[in-house]
Amino acid sequence: MSFVQLNDITVSFGDRDILKSLNLNLSSKSRVALSGGNGSGKTTFMKVIGGLVQPDSGSISSGPGVRISYLPQSGLSYKRRTLEEEADEAFSFLHRESETLVKIEKNLSLLKEDSKDLPDLLEKHHKLHEKLLSSSYYNRKELIAQVLTGLGFKYSDLKRTCDEFSGGWQMRIALTKVLLENPDIMLLDEPTNYLDIEARNWLEEFLQKFPGGLLIVSHDRYFMDVTVNEVVELFNGDLKRYKGNYSSYEKTREAELIIVIEQYKRQQEEIAKLEEFISRFRYNASKASMVQSRIKTLEKIIKIEIPENLKKMHLSFPDPPHSGKKVLSLKGITKAYGDNKVLSNLDYEIEKGERIVIAGKNGAGKTTLLKIIAQVDKEFTGNINYGTGVKIAYFSQEQQSFTNNNNTIIEEMEESTPTELIPKLRALLGAFLFRNDDIYKPLNVLSGGEKSRLALLKLLLFPVNLLILDEPTNHLDIHSKDILLDALKGYSGTLLFVSHDRYFIENLATRVLELGENGPRDFIGDYKYYMWKTSNQETEVDSVNKVIKTDISRGKQDHQATKQLKSNIKKLQKEESTLLLRLEELEELQKNIENKMADPANYSDGEKSKALKLELEKNEQDQIETSNRWEKVELELDRMEKIE
Repeated sequence: MSFVQLNDITVSFGDRDILKSLNLNLSSKSRVALSGGNGSGKTTFMKVIGGLVQPDSGSISSGPGVRISYLPQSGLSYKRRTLEEEADEAFSFLHRESETLVKIEKNLSLLKEDSKDLPDLLEKHHKLHEKLLSSSYYNRKELIAQVLTGLGFKYSDLKRTCDEFSGGWQMRIALTKVLLENPDIMLLDEPTNYLDIEARNWLEEFLQKFPGGLLIVSHDRYFMDVTVNEVVELFNGDLKRYKGNYSSYEKTREAELIIVIEQYKRQQEEIAKLEEFISRFRYNASKASMVQSRIKTLEKIIKIEIPENLKKMHLSFPDPPHSGKKVLSLKGITKAYGDNKVLSNLDYEIEKGERIVIAGKNGAGKTTLLKIIAQVDKEFTGNINYGTGVKIAYFSQEQQSFTNNNNTIIEEMEESTPTELIPKLRALLGAFLFRNDDIYKPLNVLSGGEKSRLALLKLLLFPVNLLILDEPTNHLDIHSKDILLDALKGYSGTLLFVSHDRYFIENLATRVLELGENGPRDFIGDYKYYMWKTSNQETEVDSVNKVIKTDISRGKQDHQATKQLKSNIKKLQKEESTLLLRLEELEELQKNIENKMADPANYSDGEKSKALKLELEKNEQDQIETSNRWEKVELELDRMEKIE
């Protein structure tokens, strides 16, 4: 089995320990999400594993010939080569093997049958040939086309030079190369950042079938839920492991956090009492020894800290002004860029309180439609009729309006925030990732992502009744997304938005407007309903063409199906109980093995120590497999119970 092992890894920047004596094992079976707040060191840790950053201390070991591929968040660009040629570079290590194979074949052709070198050369030739065959090297052109089109490129793009593609597409090229390298361990830092929802769905399926190990950093909860079975959290330089997918980790962490918060409150009370005593009697000679005793006690206290990314905060919108029931009506909306017609005779009506997501592939006209409704783009044909009292606020990554670019963040927000929200301003800025000294940064030094976050926060603080949001979660972490999601769910106005974050859409949208080549389609229901409807579309068309059976026959089938469903639920409930018991047994067994390993009689004996280590590794693998099966059973049981 391929593996990479990190032992006591430490990395410091100045006087701050980013990573403190961390240990982690990754194997070809690992499916791990790396969690932690902004600035916790996640990217540094991945670069250490990938060999791009040298640790200050500690060691990294790996199995023979283990290949590790790393995808950074951003910053990669490609030029000169065509898209197909650049993707082919992912096979460079196999190109060398192929060249070696050609040389061996040339040497074989020059050897005589009785040459003593013949057997060795034939053996080398056989091994190399088998390696290239098993790696799909000879059908790499098909693989390249499959991955590129899966990530959203068109087949016609393959012959275009890479410098024709923008920054987001450049990172898709980088992701393509990492996937095609088919490494033993894949390190992905925000792989979904520049992907639309179709490309994300394709990537999820690809990674579920990927035979190697995965370590992922992502702000996309749904993506992690379907690709990982373990989470490691980085906080204050330490690493803690949690079994299960990301949602399971959050539930466990939330339960832990309740206890930590109670401990934190008690500790703060204790600190306050000590500080009060010290302050009160500091200059009282008769109490000097008692004061010194409390100062020493205070210095010894290891302060409890709560991870920033787990702190809960609620953001609520100002009440929107009143509007009529009908918010707007679109009639015959048509928009073209040259010969490319992105919208054609679109008719659509939006009513008060609806939360509508616009779906469709890249280039379908989603952003264009938002701009037209927001009155940013006025070059179109057709009519828009706005309802009574409709007041619009529009957010896009491109449109960022600030009072004065020389202002600091806090100055800009104080000038534009409603008076009643001023006391909450620092907390609101923190929720949108502007924390501590960040709030004193001048606007003119902010990155594009920081400006987008600030523009979004500004927009949300003013009362409007029609919010139009284009990719509002692009530069937010999971914690900030949750704050925004909760606020939008509590928003009583009307919402029209585009997003590539499936969890965000599933928990927010009440209606879906799909734009596509065959015209717009309206789905009155949430995003899960939309996905079910579109995935079952062919089945529904086929069913229309079948002969309709009698009501009696249909009734019998329904009864039989219900009976079978109940039977299946009982079986799954039984399996669920068995699996939970098995997990408890394995955890108890793990404790026993660890106790044995701590016994000097065992750890001083090489053979016993080795046997116990193997037993522990098998136990851990059994726990992972049992946990994975339990999660699948839970999901299937939940699905069946909803049908019932």
